[in-house]
Amino acid sequence: MSARTTRTTRTARTARTRFLAATAVALAALTLTACNDGNGVRGEGPSDTSASSAQQSGPAADASTTAKPAANGTASSTGGSTGGSKSTSTAAGSTQGSGKKNGTGSKTGSTGGTGSRNVACDGSTTKTTATAVSRPLNHLLLTVTNTGTRNCDLTGYPIARFGEAQSVPPVAEETHPQAVVTLAPGESGYAGVLLSAADGSGGNGYTAKTLEVGFDKGRGATPALPAKGVYVDDKLTVTYWQQTLDAALTY
Repeated sequence: MSARTTRTTRTARTARTRFLAATAVALAALTLTACNDGNGVRGEGPSDTSASSAQQSGPAADASTTAKPAANGTASSTGGSTGGSKSTSTAAGSTQGSGKKNGTGSKTGSTGGTGSRNVACDGSTTKTTATAVSRPLNHLLLTVTNTGTRNCDLTGYPIARFGEAQSVPPVAEETHPQAVVTLAPGESGYAGVLLSAADGSGGNGYTAKTLEVGFDKGRGATPALPAKGVYVDDKLTVTYWQQTLDAALTY
């Protein structure tokens, strides 16, 4: 073999050896890079930092920039900020509405506990009797008994009409009671009637055999008189309704 041929062969071997060495170095570098970052690509400089930031901000960043409902019912796109102002109109309206009273504190006016008066006694819930008494002379006792189931107030005085009289007798003002006469079921109230003057000084006398008694309100009554009737004259006077029998016969 000639010297020229020998040099050519050596040159070819050297080039192949260098090529194989360079290839081995490149493969080793790629393997090392894959082991370092797990992506098979070696990060370099600022561009790698940008890529990493973009990768980390992926779903999390998208979630933080998603529109969120704010407290006032509108969408907020402040990227997860919690400083958005809340609407106070709803809260103020609720406070104002709850602070109002509906006026349910008024009293009903029913009997017992509200300060209102009882129903008035009348002929529909009472029984009235007329009794002649021996003392005082020429007096008649009217008795009203509550036959109802509720208390009633016996107010004023009896509006008494004897026989066919065109007028009713006056009341003795000095007999006005200090309090309203209230009758519980079964209780009685009283009034006295001066029929005629005991000394015979009265005029226009006559014998009455019927009696009608009216009340301040409601239905009246027609108590029976003694069978022979009662003698009345222009001294005829009644008392106010009284709580006791004695009070009714003091006039």
